[in-house]
Order: sequence, then C-alpha cells, then structure tokens
Amino acid sequence: MPYTANPNRYSDMKYIRSGKSGIKLPAISLGLWQNFGGNQPLENSRAMILKAFDLGINHFDLANNYGPPAGSAEETFGQVYKKDLIPYRDELLISTKAGYYMWEGPYGEWGSRKNLLSSLDQSLLRMGLDYVDIFYSHRPDPETPLEETMGALDHAVRQGKALYVGLSNYGAEQTKEAIAILKRLGTPCLIHQPNYSMLNRWIEDGLQDVLVENGVGSIAYCPLGRGQLTNKYVDKIEAEMGAPASTMKPEAITAERVQKFRSLEALAAGRGQTLSQMALTWALREGGVTSALIGVSRVSQIEENVKALEASPLSAEELKEIDAIMFQIGDIPW
Repeated sequence: MPYTANPNRYSDMKYIRSGKSGIKLPAISLGLWQNFGGNQPLENSRAMILKAFDLGINHFDLANNYGPPAGSAEETFGQVYKKDLIPYRDELLISTKAGYYMWEGPYGEWGSRKNLLSSLDQSLLRMGLDYVDIFYSHRPDPETPLEETMGALDHAVRQGKALYVGLSNYGAEQTKEAIAILKRLGTPCLIHQPNYSMLNRWIEDGLQDVLVENGVGSIAYCPLGRGQLTNKYVDKIEAEMGAPASTMKPEAITAERVQKFRSLEALAAGRGQTLSQMALTWALREGGVTSALIGVSRVSQIEENVKALEASPLSAEELKEIDAIMFQIGDIPW
C-alpha cells in the first residue's frame, strides 16, 4: 500500500535547537548504524524507518560505511526514500559521514579532500538524493591537515551537496580548532556527534564547554551504552554467570555488577520508566545533549524509546543517586 505519513506526527515529539543555528532536532533521532544493512530484511528496515517518521523522528543518521556490508544501509534508506518518503523530503534531516575505511587504496578512508568529497558523491548516489542535510567528518585524521578536512566540508556545502556540516569523535581541542576554521571559511559547524551515555561521559571533560561556547549542538550515539543500559543486558549477565563458557568479559560478569544495574532498574521503575528510557532522559537532561541517537532492531523499540519523552525531568536527588550507582559500576571497555 502507498505510505501516508501520520498527520499527527509532530504533535508529541520534542524539537530542540542545535546550538545557535536555525535547525531544530527531534529529541530522539534514528541511527542506521546497524540492523539496516543488506543482511537484514528490507521490510523490517522500512517498517522501522516509517514508524520513526510517524512518531515525529524526522532525523535519520547514516554514514558511508554503515551496513553490513558497508554502504548497504544507505542503499536501504534510498529504497525506502524512493518508495515512501520523496513527498516528505523537505521535512527530513538526513545525515551521512565519511572518514572510516570504504575502498582500497590511499584515498578510501580518513580526512583528505579526495576521500570526503568522493565519498559524499557515492553516498548521494546510494540514497538517491541531490543533497544531504548534514555531512560529517566521521573521525579526525592524524596525518591530514585539519584545514584540508574542514575545507572539504565547506566545499560540499558550496557545491550544494550538503546544507550543514558536523564533526564526530573529535576531542575538545580538535573541535575548537575545527570550529574556528569552519567559521573563517563561512560554513559554521552545526553539530558534534560523540559517544555519550551514563557509562561514557568523556565529553563532560571539556568538549561540552567548547560546544556551548561556540553555539554548536550535539547528538549522542550509543546513549544506551551499546545495550548495557537496558533490562536485557543485566538479564544476560545473570544468565552468563552460571554458564560454563561466557562470551562476555570476566570483569563484567559479577554479582556486584548485577546488583548495581538492578539498582538502576529500580530507580527507573520508580519513575514509571524502563532502564533504557531513563538512560535517554538522562542524556537529554539540562546540560546533556541536543538529541539522542537510538539504534533499534524492531518497531517496538522505537515506540518504547520515544515514550521516554513523556517522563518528568530527573530531579537533583535522582541525578545524584544515578551518579552514585554509576560510579560503583564503572565502565567496561568494549
């Protein structure tokens, strides 16, 4: 059947301005990092993309290497866009990135002008788009001058192939320098995309200050700690504790760690939330990020995550309790 978007899609979603720009992001955005590749059923991917849009999630985040195989998530999105979303193009924020390995030879990764602009052309072809709304440098290149990488982002905008530019995985000092270069070029940095969650708070050590001072927004990937901040994860720990062989790191499978995650679950339950919902509420708290980027494998997860926006903000006492529990849990390396 032909797709018609939910006429009430904007009634409940919260939209937050990205820094000092004119762009507002949905509080929850959909990332196509995993579960949208060529190894997944197209109809399931289509159902998730359309359900997200029906719930007011109008920002879809991709990268050239998302899949697997690399590039196939963009192809999947392109098929859904062609079939269902072309009439809604001006309502959508579509982003992609370049910087990680994509093809053989010296120009298939990192931050050269050659790599970024060639990759963007390939991404547009895979998605069937004339332009993306946000084009990111996916990671800093230790060997290419930052002026060249930022110059490529600026050129993409001047070509009309991107409306805005962003950074991902850049540290505080790198970000500060990149923002200054982009400002001089006349293409201000719209947004930064870091890994950020209760378990991974590195951006609080300088990066957040840089973004606020420069009027740049932020969107967190892995706000659920790659699945650790879900009820399913602690259930898995308990199951693995009694198993003769485990796929998890030994330091993660302890009774103490289970007890601490159960404490988080209890705190969330007292708020009428699941652990994953509370983790999103935490990421979006005052002083947190502009948008939380969720990764899902089924429609019901989108619905559950969006319900996080119905909850009241975390109180000062709840934030202190979360910090106390998280300090005890610590972070387990990936």
